[in-house]
Amino acid sequence: MANANAQTPPAGAQNVERRTRLTETISSLIQLRQEMFVSYCQLAGVSTFDRKMVEQPAAQGDQLREFCQVMVDYTAMGHFEVYQRIIDGKERRVAVKEVAAKVYPGIADTTNFLVDFNDKYVDFKGTEEELDELDSDLSKLGEVIATRGDLEDQILAALAAKK
Repeated sequence: MANANAQTPPAGAQNVERRTRLTETISSLIQLRQEMFVSYCQLAGVSTFDRKMVEQPAAQGDQLREFCQVMVDYTAMGHFEVYQRIIDGKERRVAVKEVAAKVYPGIADTTNFLVDFNDKYVDFKGTEEELDELDSDLSKLGEVIATRGDLEDQILAALAAKK
């Protein structure tokens, strides 16, 4: 019996380990979001922010598929590594639960849009009709990504708080 107790870390150590994992997860999610945003800008033809110049996108199938993969990875990481704990009721901090209750419906809406975008363009061939739709969809996608980032930042800030 003493061996079992000796192997169980003290509660304080578990809290430190859990917080360290959470900090690493948040950092990874932000990094993946940045990677997705850069990939989106390349796909949409955004040249530079200084000039605020947007070119007509000339999406290549491979470029679109790469973007979609990063987008799906980012969406899945947010859902399974961050939000699932809140959805399952495992988060104990009141401040996190309050923020999540306020912003999660919007995050769920953005998730649906991102998944639908991926499903729509998974077999992208680059036809004229697809390119016309892609141009419009990329515009909406940019808005959705920005909205998701704003909502997500609220949850991440609450999760990162020490209380």
